[in-house]
Amino acid sequence: MDGAAGPGEGPAHETLQTLSQRLRVQEEEMELVKAALAEALRLLRLHGPSTSLQSSGTPAPTRDSITAPPGLPPTCSPSLVSRGTQTEEKLEMESSSGPPGLSNGPPALPGASEEPSGTQSEGGCSSSSGAGSPGPPGVLRPVQPLQRSDTPRRNSSSSSSPSERPRQKLSRKAASSANLLLRSGSTESRGSKDPLSSPGGPGSRRSNYNLEGISVKMFLRGRPITMYIPSGIRSLEELPSGPPPETLSLDWVYGYRGRDSRSNLFVLRSGEVVYFIACVVVLYRPGGGPGGPGGGGQRHYRGHTDCVRCLAVHPDGVRVASGQTAGVDKDGKPLQPVVHIWDSETLLKLQEIGLGAFERGVGALAFSAVDQGAFLCVVDDSNEHMLSVWDCSRGVKLAEIKSTNDSVLAVGFSPRDSSCIVTSGKSHVHFWNWSGGAGVPGNGTLTRKQGVFGKYKKPKFIPCFVFLPDGDILTGDSEGNILTWGRSVSDSKTPGRGGTKETYTIVAQAHAHEGSIFALCLRRDGTVLSGGGRDRRLVQWGPGLVALQEAEIPEHFGAVRAIAEGLGSELLVGTTKNALLRGDLAQGFSPVIQGHTDELWGLCTHPSQNRFLTCGHDRQLCLWDGEGHALAWSMDLKETGLCADFHPSGAVVVVGLNTGRWLVLDTETREIVSDVTDGNEQLSVVRYSPDGLYLAIGSHDNMIYIYSVSSCGTKSSRFGRCMGHSSFITHLDWSKDGNFIMSNSGDYEILYWDVAGGCKLLRNRYESRDREWATYTCVLGFHVYGVWPDGSDGTDINSLCRSHNERVVAVADDFCKVHLFQYPCARAKAPSRMYSGHGSHVTSVRFTHDDSYLVSLGGKDASIFQWRVLGAGGSGPSPVTPSRTPSLSPASSLDV
Repeated sequence: MDGAAGPGEGPAHETLQTLSQRLRVQEEEMELVKAALAEALRLLRLHGPSTSLQSSGTPAPTRDSITAPPGLPPTCSPSLVSRGTQTEEKLEMESSSGPPGLSNGPPALPGASEEPSGTQSEGGCSSSSGAGSPGPPGVLRPVQPLQRSDTPRRNSSSSSSPSERPRQKLSRKAASSANLLLRSGSTESRGSKDPLSSPGGPGSRRSNYNLEGISVKMFLRGRPITMYIPSGIRSLEELPSGPPPETLSLDWVYGYRGRDSRSNLFVLRSGEVVYFIACVVVLYRPGGGPGGPGGGGQRHYRGHTDCVRCLAVHPDGVRVASGQTAGVDKDGKPLQPVVHIWDSETLLKLQEIGLGAFERGVGALAFSAVDQGAFLCVVDDSNEHMLSVWDCSRGVKLAEIKSTNDSVLAVGFSPRDSSCIVTSGKSHVHFWNWSGGAGVPGNGTLTRKQGVFGKYKKPKFIPCFVFLPDGDILTGDSEGNILTWGRSVSDSKTPGRGGTKETYTIVAQAHAHEGSIFALCLRRDGTVLSGGGRDRRLVQWGPGLVALQEAEIPEHFGAVRAIAEGLGSELLVGTTKNALLRGDLAQGFSPVIQGHTDELWGLCTHPSQNRFLTCGHDRQLCLWDGEGHALAWSMDLKETGLCADFHPSGAVVVVGLNTGRWLVLDTETREIVSDVTDGNEQLSVVRYSPDGLYLAIGSHDNMIYIYSVSSCGTKSSRFGRCMGHSSFITHLDWSKDGNFIMSNSGDYEILYWDVAGGCKLLRNRYESRDREWATYTCVLGFHVYGVWPDGSDGTDINSLCRSHNERVVAVADDFCKVHLFQYPCARAKAPSRMYSGHGSHVTSVRFTHDDSYLVSLGGKDASIFQWRVLGAGGSGPSPVTPSRTPSLSPASSLDV
């Protein structure tokens, strides 16, 4: 029998059998496609103008009969497992011939509690520790017991008869195929409506609800992401709809933009200090006495759509002009820079100047000092640095000219003559004569005269100047010199203005500082203040540039950037390390506003106090007092800090760095109690378990390191590693019992881990659908998938945080916005309340321990916003199936 094959058993016969089998499979697939098309057409008719099928004499089906496959009771639909791939269909057909009660895939009837094990989780990841996994494909496994006693098991006596099972199987496959067909067709048009969309809203090209009711699938960059619906949700219509009743109000802005901007600090007639950071102009009223603690309060002008670059205060001390940069919208299209003139008492915009007239941004501006401040001169950031003069009341341009190809750092009208304008910058001082053209738009002319340095060395930069009462001009330069400029008129007749030749020459020079002079300020008593860069000195000068008094700014605050005179002898000083100091030359200075100086990423809130901690690329770790609006302490990490989290006791805080190191610090003494390194790549997330017994470290090496923690977080030891992600870890959360972790990665995986059981990957993600999470910061998951905008590329959302009362979820997006959604947010294109103010991508959001505040970080704008949460109802968590109906606030509050 080992020799020749018997009759009909040769290779040709085997090939024929194979071809015959393939033909049968193709015929079955064609039947599935036909059934799918029929199902789709039926649903289209049901969604059309007429929902009854009178032509066939059949009554119109109800919603439940549409959701459930034929032959099954309506209540079964939420328990059916989705099938969307050919592989799963073949597994089902193979398992159906096995003994009763065994299946290698999700059962066809209600009662299933497993995900198909024949395929890996989204992204094709597997755990290196295979213990506890459901097993390889093709191995039969017993069906898990039911979680709902009112739903019959697949092989129970109450199940459908065997003759009905093929119909049920075909109907399920037809529904799944219809999903695939309609999903691929919906990509043709963004605005097309999907007949298989979620109840209560139009479909999206990136997501759809499975007809069988147990999963939601969304797409990021063409990659499907399946999320399982919790068993407590019988219908997606039960989920909250509309924006949340809670709103946000900007309470405090931490930071000041002194590092890379000028003309950024003034004092108004009301005594308020006006400065800017990101897209917000802050009006700060100091509290206490000079040199004392901060306190005070803030108001905010938020009319700008991109970062503010410069300020000017009208001679009346009330009106303010602020110029913004160009920026881009969320589609990458450039936005036009503009100047706003607004009332500091009412915070109402009075005039919008130069929309469409400036390029790149507004670099410098100034009001005229006479003529009741009727004119405004503006220098933009174009290559030619266009200088223009505007009528403030009418918002029309009176004159314009190309200034210079070199950078322009300052501009100003002479306080004695509005026809004289001065600009300074890189290697130049220009004196402009403006003739207004009788106020006719465009008729005015600007003529330039260069300052003559003569025997004096021409400096590289002239950052600042000030007008003296006698008509002379003082300039501060990068060599540390203060130059006095005077105007001389020659007797020779020239075809110029008045037939005389005017020149501006240096009258005197005084060496004032080591390094550049960044600021000059004329005081009310006629003396002049100068602020140094390298030496950080403030010097008061009398007539003839005689030094009268000086003070030095502490090194950790940086160099002097701007000086403003407050009430009495009080001085306000802005620094290059984004601090605002208050005091005088005799008693010294203390900070009233402080901030970071570079891109921010790390944020965590204290578990029992209104305090929060931030870190970023400036290597500073800062603890902020949210009640006192002040910096509690800061320290130099020596490395970039990217993430942080408080221990539940609040006694220590863990900080993850960009080198794979993580530190544990005592929050009171700032002493480092642990210094550990895991891998050699940056850490993106650190998170303590809710009981404080474990610490999870998410790294860019695709692993989650687990440590057991004791002694209130001061001691830790390696417990294990969660290996299975195929890309870097981005977010993770602990379950409420502290035994499990949900994690996201850079390739949009959602994985679950049994930490207490040995850091095992849970391959059956369907079983985790009802697990409760202590925090919800993962950006991918059923409860938050509705926060994603249509057409997202996967990077549009940087951070997410659910409130502690589980009623709302805050989102930080890549388009400078903070959003507030209802929780759970499981409807495509869910509406939100949107808040602007940041001038860069928002990198993180977190609620304080009692949900009274929300803290958000701007990335490159280095700003920290503290928002007050208004209208929150109650302190307990909202149920999975909310019974309340959201009360909508006025439409104007949807975009603040």
